[in-house]
Amino acid sequence: MAGFGTDHKMHTASLVDISDHLPIKIEFVETAERVQEVLPKLTEIASKGLIEVHDTYVIRPSSPADQSQNATPPSKSESKAKMMRILIGEHDQWNHKPLYDAILRAFRANEIDGATVYRGILGYGANQRMHKDSALNLSHDAPILLTAVDTEEKLRAIIPLLDQMVKQGLVVLSDVDVVKYSHTQPPPETTQEAKR
Repeated sequence: MAGFGTDHKMHTASLVDISDHLPIKIEFVETAERVQEVLPKLTEIASKGLIEVHDTYVIRPSSPADQSQNATPPSKSESKAKMMRILIGEHDQWNHKPLYDAILRAFRANEIDGATVYRGILGYGANQRMHKDSALNLSHDAPILLTAVDTEEKLRAIIPLLDQMVKQGLVVLSDVDVVKYSHTQPPPETTQEAKR
C-alpha cells in the first residue's frame, strides 16, 4: 500500500496522493544454483530497485503426487459448450450486496460448472459512462466481468434470474470448444485385495 526505495520517493495508494506508481515486491523460491544463474539478468532488469537474496526453509514443497514417477498422467477430454459473459459495474447491488457476488453465488447454487469474476481497469457500457480503476477516480466503479462455461441448457436456465438481478449491464452467450485436463484417481482396492 505504501513504501519508498533508494530514491526516498514515497509511493502510496492513498487517494490524496496523485502517484499511480505503487511499490512492487516480487518473490520467488529456487535452488541456490538457479538463483545465481539468473541473478545477473535480474540485476540488469531491476537496476533502480533492490534485490534481496536469503536462505529459506521450505516446509511444504510441491505435491508429492506431481513428483512421483508413478503419478498417472492427466486425462484429456474435449467437448462443445457455451460461455456466458456478464458485464456490470463494481457498484451494482443486489439486496444490499455486490451484484457480482450475488451472481457468482447464484451460479454455484444452480450447479454451473465454474465461474470467475474479473475486475477491469477501464471500460464503459451502454450509457457511455467511463468506469475506471484508479487512485485518481473517487468513484472506483470499476468494470466487472463474470464468465462461466457450461452447457447451453444450464446457462439459459439461469437467464430468468439474471433478468431480475441485472438492472444495467450486458449478458453475452458464445460457443466455445472445451479442452479439459484432470487427474484421475487410481481405482479403489477390492475387498479381496484389501485383505491381502
